[in-house]
Amino acid sequence: MSKITSIKDLEKVKEQALSRIKLRTGETGGSERHVLVCTGGGCIASGALLVAKALRERITEAGLGDSVKVIETGCLGPCVVGPVAAVYPDGVFYQNLTPADANDIVTQHLQGGKPVERLIHKSPTGEAVPSIHKLEFFQKQVKIVLRNCGLIDPLRIDEYIARDGYAAMGKALTQMQPEGVIEEVKKSGIRGRGGAGFPTWMKWSLARRATGDQKYILCNSDEGDPGAFMDRSVLEGDPHSVIEGMAIAAYAIGASSGYAYIRAEYPLAVERFSKALDQAREAGLLGENIFGSKFSFDIEIRMGSGAFVCGEETALMNSIEGKRGEPRPRPPFPANKGLWNKPSCLNNVETFASIAPIIQLGADWYGKYGTSKSKGTKVFALAGAIKNTGLVEVPIGMPLGEIIYDIGGGVPRGKRFKAAQIGGPSGGCIPKEHLNVPVDYESLTELGAIMGSGGLVVMDEDSCMVDVARFFLDFVQEESCGKCPPCRVGTKRMLEIVTNICNGKGKEGDIEKLIELGNIIKDTALCGLGQTAPNPVLSTIRYFRHEYEAHIRDKRCPAGVCPALVKSPCSNACPAGVNIPGFVSLIGEGRYAEALRLHRQRNPFASVCARVCFHTCEDKCRRATLDDPVSIRGLKRFMAEQEVVVQLPETIENEQNARRKIAIVGAGPAGLSCGYFLARLGFRPTIYEAEPRPGGMLVQAIPAYRLPREELAREVRMIERIGVSIETNMALGRDFTLESLRNDGCEAVFLAVGAPLGARMGLPGEDLPGVTEALAFLREYNIRGSVPVGKDVVVIGGGNAAIDAARTAIRLGARTVTILYRRTRAEMPAYDEEIEEAQHEGIKLQVLTAPVEIVAKDGKACGVRCHRMHLGEFDKSGRRRPVAGADSEFIVPADQIIAGIGQGLEAKSLLGDLPVVLNSKGFIDADPVTGQSAVEWLFAGGDAVQGPSSVVEAIAAGEKAAVGIDQLLTGADHAFWRDYRLDRVDTAFDPDADPVAYGRARIQSLPVKKRRNNFQEVELPWSENTARKEARRCLRCDYRESCNG
Repeated sequence: MSKITSIKDLEKVKEQALSRIKLRTGETGGSERHVLVCTGGGCIASGALLVAKALRERITEAGLGDSVKVIETGCLGPCVVGPVAAVYPDGVFYQNLTPADANDIVTQHLQGGKPVERLIHKSPTGEAVPSIHKLEFFQKQVKIVLRNCGLIDPLRIDEYIARDGYAAMGKALTQMQPEGVIEEVKKSGIRGRGGAGFPTWMKWSLARRATGDQKYILCNSDEGDPGAFMDRSVLEGDPHSVIEGMAIAAYAIGASSGYAYIRAEYPLAVERFSKALDQAREAGLLGENIFGSKFSFDIEIRMGSGAFVCGEETALMNSIEGKRGEPRPRPPFPANKGLWNKPSCLNNVETFASIAPIIQLGADWYGKYGTSKSKGTKVFALAGAIKNTGLVEVPIGMPLGEIIYDIGGGVPRGKRFKAAQIGGPSGGCIPKEHLNVPVDYESLTELGAIMGSGGLVVMDEDSCMVDVARFFLDFVQEESCGKCPPCRVGTKRMLEIVTNICNGKGKEGDIEKLIELGNIIKDTALCGLGQTAPNPVLSTIRYFRHEYEAHIRDKRCPAGVCPALVKSPCSNACPAGVNIPGFVSLIGEGRYAEALRLHRQRNPFASVCARVCFHTCEDKCRRATLDDPVSIRGLKRFMAEQEVVVQLPETIENEQNARRKIAIVGAGPAGLSCGYFLARLGFRPTIYEAEPRPGGMLVQAIPAYRLPREELAREVRMIERIGVSIETNMALGRDFTLESLRNDGCEAVFLAVGAPLGARMGLPGEDLPGVTEALAFLREYNIRGSVPVGKDVVVIGGGNAAIDAARTAIRLGARTVTILYRRTRAEMPAYDEEIEEAQHEGIKLQVLTAPVEIVAKDGKACGVRCHRMHLGEFDKSGRRRPVAGADSEFIVPADQIIAGIGQGLEAKSLLGDLPVVLNSKGFIDADPVTGQSAVEWLFAGGDAVQGPSSVVEAIAAGEKAAVGIDQLLTGADHAFWRDYRLDRVDTAFDPDADPVAYGRARIQSLPVKKRRNNFQEVELPWSENTARKEARRCLRCDYRESCNG
């Protein structure tokens, strides 16, 4: 290429290359085709170079070499499906390519004119989306920094020029004064994209005003944040945009020399940037008298050795000078004394890549994007538990939830979003309640995070936030330059504390120590990296303090990550802590009595939980990484049904304990479990139940088709046999009070009354005849055996109570039953299998429908006036808030309306004058470890504390309260069943054997015709052969624990 000495020369080069670019942007057609293969770092690692080679060979073999060009381009963005390629002018996008796919692409597409459908992206609904322009991944993106990545050949300067490359530099040098350039950058509102968000124009202005015979422009390309690859991708895919931005900045501040500091770990970035520099020099766009002006400028590359601290500007300058990479005290600031003590200005890759469009198209154009205080776009590297990992560019201020769900595709495998770590090791985590936060500098800072350079790591429910904090602390400690004690010593002490917590050695007070240390380091560390090092710890404590407390107090990692606290993922996920691999392996060997005995060590309700538990254990089962999780619930039912003689658990005889009076109020799962574990310690507690039969919600709310009454009665009798007394028809407030129990000599009382009150809807007409509440409806039928049922029934709500009420109504003769839910089917809190069975039974599910009024006729309810909804912004639950559409009102006819929208507790009427503390939702505030309330002798658990929760969570709460009561009365912990050594089993297991190859056994159900009009149990039992085969699918994740005995 000849030297470019004027704007006219630049236009000539642009014109020569423009046809190639127009073909890719869809502005022209023709017979020529371009196949752009992504050769960003991720796709190269996946084999993109081999794909490009195979395409070239096959195209040549097909005689298409003159009309089809294969071009290696920069990162296209959707790294998760790499290698990827795009065929132009068609705009067809191919993903997950292998060299073998080249034949089909050439034969079917390039020769036959028909895209290869198996290589095309599929939408969430399964529809093929061939056009790159219609992929949901790109729909909300605005590409300024990444404007050329994936569109041009990064090794051809003429293609960059064809995209208006170097036009902004020409405009600045020939039409603008340096002060005018700075003013335009100021007007644009761009802030440094390296992390701190310092106004770019201010840095430039300070350097401009500084005195010195030599000034330097520096580009920070030392991208070291875990999970970040934005800057590297720009250098690999569009290096000239950085060169042009640096040159414009140099002109603005009066610099003649620049340095690009690039990690040596990124050889492709170094290679392509180096070639781009050579091309720019050859074209006269670097060097002496650029564009015929008096401005001269050149750039050198300096490679960093991978020290994270060199991302700090003064440490980077030290490194360029050949010194150890350490931050310098300030003042003096780099604008006055920077590189070699000369005035220097440093920005990062993304900032420089944004400059040319600002100068070329104007600050007003750039200011259209972003917020009032944070203009423009931001590039993020999406990583972690997200479907569409890759590189994205969005307007600053876009809600975090839109980035994660609309662009990133959400969390894979049906997992729940937990938090997003933004800003790398210097950043913080943002939990689900803040998914609607606009991603801008100010909003993120308020939440304890920072924008950072753009790493955005998504974490799901399987992430332990304590371990996340440990990871980033370990990274910071490893990367600390050691110059200042707050960072060198302070982060080391923080790491030691967090590591101890993860290892089960945490102590009370550790959280407070971490907060104190973190704040001291923030205030006293020398550089910005040290000052922000505590952020991940402080933000995880801020939003996930309960996880730290669980590690310290319960010696339990709720996410099942920390090895020292996890025997197996399934057991860790069980609130009751049942040794699941143990009893499953015993079933596999036909030792059913031993399996049941092992289960009852931690949970007395094997048969009940086999039918109504929401089986979080299966959600964590590692077998799901191979095919499907082990059917633990199905195995549990089979095990319980093999019981011929009741298996009584181990108990301790203790005359002193037996003489102590302990009262339990409520014979639900929490109360019965508390009695069970107290009896095992030799106590003889008495349970007072208001209804005629014990069981609480198990008997009052759960229909018999899910839980046959004899199964519950059998396990209740087992609890009575070990020394628990149950007195029915004894209601708190009517027959006794908490004070009267205390006055009668009770040394401890456990309050387990559940949350028996149905929540009101707050709708006009909800008090009309024909409107009832789901719990009242279920309780009346389950206790009395009959309840009025309409012909056309509408159930409002999406939880288990609503589903149970709907399925009960259909069995009692309702002609139609319709469930109204204001969100989508995927967001219904009821168990998936219950929703599916309800639909099989003919119940209609009407989602995105919000009731606004109960309609009356002749003084009775005759229907529900509703609004059709659509999903809007994210709310505090981490879900999109339903919003009514315009002209969306309609009426659903009904002669009976059942509301199942929540449960509550009228605590004050039960507590009398006792100074018990309630939480913000009106439930009892109790110690999460012991269940003890603010009144020393009063304990509480289950729904009365947690709100509506699961049966197994209530069982766990009862066990904790039993241990807490024992500690209160005896001053020691005698909970022998918590000794993991009692859980060991002697079943055979070969760790070297391959997992069995067959899939999960399905639980069969009664045909709809045989169950729709009665209350027979819907799920059918397994045969012995089925159960033992299913048990052998277990991977025995507990084996490590057994070996370490």
